[in-house]
Amino acid sequence: MRSSASRPLLKAALWDMDGTIVDTEPYWIAAERALVEAHGGRWSHDQAMQLVGQSLTFSAGILQEAGVAMERRDIIDTLTGHVVSQVRNSVPWRPGARELLDELYNAGVRCALVTMSEAPLAREIVASLPEPYFEFLVTGDTVTQGKPHPEAYLTAVGLLQQQDPELGLHHCVALEDSVPGVAAALASGVVTVAIPHILPLPHDPRRATWDTLEGRTVADLEELVALRHEFPDATFGRAADPAADSTLEAAVHSGAGPARG
Repeated sequence: MRSSASRPLLKAALWDMDGTIVDTEPYWIAAERALVEAHGGRWSHDQAMQLVGQSLTFSAGILQEAGVAMERRDIIDTLTGHVVSQVRNSVPWRPGARELLDELYNAGVRCALVTMSEAPLAREIVASLPEPYFEFLVTGDTVTQGKPHPEAYLTAVGLLQQQDPELGLHHCVALEDSVPGVAAALASGVVTVAIPHILPLPHDPRRATWDTLEGRTVADLEELVALRHEFPDATFGRAADPAADSTLEAAVHSGAGPARG
């Protein structure tokens, strides 16, 4: 392992919101159920789980199939309005998220929000934080293709590069909880940390997996960036150099075992 002085800097953390920073999935599920039942249908737990981490446009289409006789735009606005009203009453923070955000902010690591929720809800969550942690927001209504497509993450990296042309994908870490979100982050090429929440995630050696953000620090994220730099052709589960396997496993899975995105 290179000395810490020669390691590339962690320059940016790209944060998913629903399921990663806040546990809003119960709010979304309640809104979906109320809307389907208002149109004479029934909304099961399994149906709700299909929408975790998906774009709102995709979710609206599934709700139409479940009998909601409304345009997709109207469905999105209705769901978002319900969740915003719930968040204004109580913000359900995920363990360790605010603490890690605060440490990143004080360490000078740039943060961006990359969520499939639309701007009204994202702004509500951001306004509830004590500091301006996020440099900008990439929301579901600002991209053409939602997660699992990498557009949102690539958009965020491009915006970061406007202020720092030397910033590369290997300087960025994404924090995600859902299958679509993790897929989007991995497809973009940024270092990816999965923190499974509502649904389990299948094993994937290309990412790091943490049980929780509680107790996690900037140093943990810096270590992942260093590992990517040290072993550029390796996955997080298996290094190109077999002698380094134990180093990777210890660093990536220590303490380890989804997001409207």
